[in-house]
Amino acid sequence: MEVPVIGQGTWMIEGSRSKELGAIEALRAGIDLGLTHIDTAEMYGGGRAEELVREAIRGRREEIFLVGKVLPSNASYEGTLRACDRSLARLGTDYLDLYLLHWESSYPIGETMRAMERLIDDARIRSAGVSNFDVAQVQAAQAALRNHPLAANQVLYHLRERGIERRLIPYCQECGIAVVAYTPFGREAFPRSDSSGGRVLGDVARRNGRTVRQVILNFLTRLPDLFTIPKAANIEHMRENAGGSGWTLSPEDIAAIGRAFPAPDRDAPLAML
Repeated sequence: MEVPVIGQGTWMIEGSRSKELGAIEALRAGIDLGLTHIDTAEMYGGGRAEELVREAIRGRREEIFLVGKVLPSNASYEGTLRACDRSLARLGTDYLDLYLLHWESSYPIGETMRAMERLIDDARIRSAGVSNFDVAQVQAAQAALRNHPLAANQVLYHLRERGIERRLIPYCQECGIAVVAYTPFGREAFPRSDSSGGRVLGDVARRNGRTVRQVILNFLTRLPDLFTIPKAANIEHMRENAGGSGWTLSPEDIAAIGRAFPAPDRDAPLAML
């Protein structure tokens, strides 16, 4: 499946009706800009985000690579099937392109993956994956699948959280598993413009005629099979996000960013939000 490397996240897009209408407008603008990879989850707003995505993609479903997630508390065999059906109803579609286990569940991973394969065989989803899984957890999910491959692992990844580059990204690349980065701007960890790292990003942005956020998105998707799903609250931010792909940072720029925001030199537990 062809999937844009930069997509659209939908965490916390619900709220007042004016906020929700703005989110729908931004999502539609993103689709027009080619950001057709849309990520949502039953957890977001208790299903409200899925309902807003439904409004945004109405009449354009075939253009969209649509991703949903099952909560760990629902991830029994039967619970996964029911959760998927509820998400499909809220989204107004009869299939998801990718369905993820949101994070590790107390239910056996074999039970959840068996349900995922049932959903694929029933054409309710096209592919299955996980989220917030480290290498050992990914391996367990792979081993539990019998007839279909594990398609993706969605994880936290931003300039100040590069631990997945040590083992997780290489392992997923070796196995043909896409890595999808959430929270690419790091929220409170976003580099201040007057910090040393912020100045490096500003210099790189000026050299490339881009914004700092576009530089960050380009850096985080510089390796094969890496994707990212920033959220944009308005059309201007959506246009800025769209400009993060379609061009290439030079090796010198990549090295400068790497020095300013070094990857860890030892393994650490997988970070997540």
